[in-house]
Amino acid sequence: MFKRLFLLIGFYLAFSVFFAAPAIAQENTPPRINVTVDLVQLNVAVTDSKGKYITGLHPQDFVVTEDGIPENIARFGEGNEPVRAVPSASPSDGNPPAPSEDAQKDSGERVSASELSSLVTGANVFVLFDTSNYMYRGFVFAQDAIADFVRSLEGADKVAFYSYSRDLSRATLLTGDRSQVLHAARSTVAGDDAALYNCLLLTVQDAAHFVGRKVIVVFSNGPDNASIVPPEQVAELAQSTGTTIYMVSTEQAHLEPISNAVFQRMTAATGGKVYFARNWKDEKDAFASIRDDLAHLYSLSYYPKPNSNRGWRTITVKLGSGQNKKYHVRTRAGYRLRTSRYSETVSVTPPQAGSVQP
Repeated sequence: MFKRLFLLIGFYLAFSVFFAAPAIAQENTPPRINVTVDLVQLNVAVTDSKGKYITGLHPQDFVVTEDGIPENIARFGEGNEPVRAVPSASPSDGNPPAPSEDAQKDSGERVSASELSSLVTGANVFVLFDTSNYMYRGFVFAQDAIADFVRSLEGADKVAFYSYSRDLSRATLLTGDRSQVLHAARSTVAGDDAALYNCLLLTVQDAAHFVGRKVIVVFSNGPDNASIVPPEQVAELAQSTGTTIYMVSTEQAHLEPISNAVFQRMTAATGGKVYFARNWKDEKDAFASIRDDLAHLYSLSYYPKPNSNRGWRTITVKLGSGQNKKYHVRTRAGYRLRTSRYSETVSVTPPQAGSVQP
């Protein structure tokens, strides 16, 4: 009787230890925390006092800080060269190399469209065209300027054509087929009031789904008179998603103080530029200048170092040894941490074609 009782007790204890062991081991195992670190991508233009592009710079020539914290450049590319990984290195104290004769030609002279088109490989370019009732007089001339611009981007990765008046029309999503984009540009008609900031916000949201160089080129013929979205919200989202905004506008917007100031601030904050055209020739020249700018941008990327700031982070990009006094560096001013940020490996659902009302 007692022998059977001892056997039952022994079996029970062995059974308990066997099944309890995994639970104890699980409690002693430290929790696994998965952290996603996002790559911050910058498009950087470097020009001299005369506005000529400076080429031939290297990763060690740039000093990048985020909230004053020095960052290490992880990837680097210039113009048409592939973006490459950069070994860990400290910023150089030396001067940037003097541009070669070829570099001086590229930075100082207008080269052919075929040469420039080969330099913008990899960019995703969104063209946003104003089709509001401001456009009745200059519609055909603007279409011609946009068509020439699209043709000059044969080396770009993909181009999308959107138009807007009160609503946004996604006429052609990002595609490598230039004929689709040209057909969409030629098929637009003038319409309602202008809700520029509403529609530009939607375009920035679309661009945010893609990695790499993202550019929005806006043609606006006048002030915004129908948006409910403040332009500051558009600019902040563009900065936070690494989207550069260029704007080509007419003299009408230039003469309107609020639009003039907003266009200047928005483009500068994202690393882009604004152009005010007095006539159709100025429009063509403005688009050609944007094409030149895209062809000479440096691509810098870095993984942010630990930073307790969970809000707006300020980015500064300078050249080593005080070269900023000699050259001008243009890029976006910073970004705000977002609940859902896009990483290099994220899979996304592209936007759908058609008209959207904000």
